[in-house]
Amino acid sequence: MTDIEIPLGKRTKLYRFFEILPGAISIGAIVLLIILSFLSPLAASLYILFLVLLTFVRAITTAYRTIQGRLAMQKTVSVDWKTRLDDLSHPKTALKKYANLTNAEIKRNYKLRDHIARLHNLANSDGYPKPRQILNVVMVALYNEKYEVLGPTFKNLSEMDYDIKKNLVVFVAYEQRGGQAALDTVAEIKRHWTGVFRDLVFVEHPTGLPDEVVGKGPNLTYAGPKVSAWVRQHHIDSKNVIITTLDSDNKPDRQYFSYLTYKWIITPNRQQCSFQPICLFNNNLWDVPAPMRVVALSNSFWNVVSSMRPGTLKNFASHSQGLYPLEQMNFWSKRTIVEDGHQYWRSYFFFDGDYEVVPLRMGIGQDAVLSSTYRRTLKAQFIQMRRWAYGASDDAYIATHLLNKDYRGSKLDGWWRFFQSLEGHISLACMAPIVGFGAFAPLYINPMAAHTSILVNDLPLIVSHVQQIAVIGLVVTVIASLSMLPPRPKRYKKSKNIFMILQWVFMPINAIVYSSASAYVAQWRLMTGHYMDKFDVTEKAVKKDNPATKKS
Repeated sequence: MTDIEIPLGKRTKLYRFFEILPGAISIGAIVLLIILSFLSPLAASLYILFLVLLTFVRAITTAYRTIQGRLAMQKTVSVDWKTRLDDLSHPKTALKKYANLTNAEIKRNYKLRDHIARLHNLANSDGYPKPRQILNVVMVALYNEKYEVLGPTFKNLSEMDYDIKKNLVVFVAYEQRGGQAALDTVAEIKRHWTGVFRDLVFVEHPTGLPDEVVGKGPNLTYAGPKVSAWVRQHHIDSKNVIITTLDSDNKPDRQYFSYLTYKWIITPNRQQCSFQPICLFNNNLWDVPAPMRVVALSNSFWNVVSSMRPGTLKNFASHSQGLYPLEQMNFWSKRTIVEDGHQYWRSYFFFDGDYEVVPLRMGIGQDAVLSSTYRRTLKAQFIQMRRWAYGASDDAYIATHLLNKDYRGSKLDGWWRFFQSLEGHISLACMAPIVGFGAFAPLYINPMAAHTSILVNDLPLIVSHVQQIAVIGLVVTVIASLSMLPPRPKRYKKSKNIFMILQWVFMPINAIVYSSASAYVAQWRLMTGHYMDKFDVTEKAVKKDNPATKKS
């Protein structure tokens, strides 16, 4: 097993090389276009055409995966997971109620055939945990959010289709640096929700502990041993405990814990897995400005698409993992502001590559960015995107761990995953500006090229035609977005539905202003060694009849 911690202080030359690499290639892709336009406009045109066609293929693939993912989500939530979970307690008895079903009836019920097959296997085995033995622990991270933010989250947890009085414990990990605001929220939570769950525990994370960035990871990691102590005190096997992390505004589907527990039990290597739901930024979608709706829905779509690609799925935002492996790896990283995505790589190297993320095709609602003013909202969105783009810091972590002689996993698999990660960060930064404006570069930089090459002269028109065909993907996205909208609040007229379609004109602008620019800023900070060691809290606002601000 290799050391899975991020280095502190000055990095080695090798580590610095891989920190610089994403930004260098992202910037180099633009510089290469300019140089080729001077030296060989034809080569520049072929370069652009290749990237445009690559983007086109990805757009069509994404549209297909979006449809596939939405259908999978709908089928998943249509199942009564609590009943199926109860079946696992007494598989022989459960099999009797399915005995008279016809093949047609079984086929109509999503994955019922698989469920029956599992019941047959479990009926002849005692070597699996029973549902009553599984404890779900929810860790809610709190900085200084007001109770009006946490209240709906706890109400959502209280309405789970799951035995919350016996099998659900909630830990509120709050920050000392949150001050009186955090203490006031804690007091309100105690007053309203004590006695609702099996237990409700509060853990204060002290300010200024050594070797910590200012962020969510250290807060959760400080609370982790408190969870272990609670489990030991109640004589529960840590191998039967599932930890789910939630932000203050997260709202899981009401079947989430029944579904999660079911998937946990039927997964043989559950201790070497994490379980990833689909994070949907739709809690307050009607309230946010149009550009933010496009960003939120685009991110939601990406999470839907990712759920259909288990081989490349990573941890993002809220996820679930066993307490036992978390104890072994000292919970989450305290040295990065992107503790969610980094947890994948941390776990991957802890298990020497024998680790996977199991997709849970069920949603967890989250807030889209909304601040007190339009201008502050635009800024807050950029800050959030920049923080996510800082996941490029993992590239150096991955490469140096693969080069470490103590790593005993598959080097081929590891390097394949490294290049996937690197390519993703590079594409995020440079693809939108190149595809958007690159077709004009050879003509404007080297005007004489138009007289020497038909391709150079016609490239803008060719790219325009490809982009028009790619609009098919956008149409699919718009249709899918309408199906993902939460119910329209009564304070809005039906006419606002029109703007939910017109808003997609912001998509090209958002791709450059937010996705690309934020990625370049994050990668530039890595290149120059100006590390992001503080979780920039995204300012938001709760829009009600009496608006009030919050942070999350």
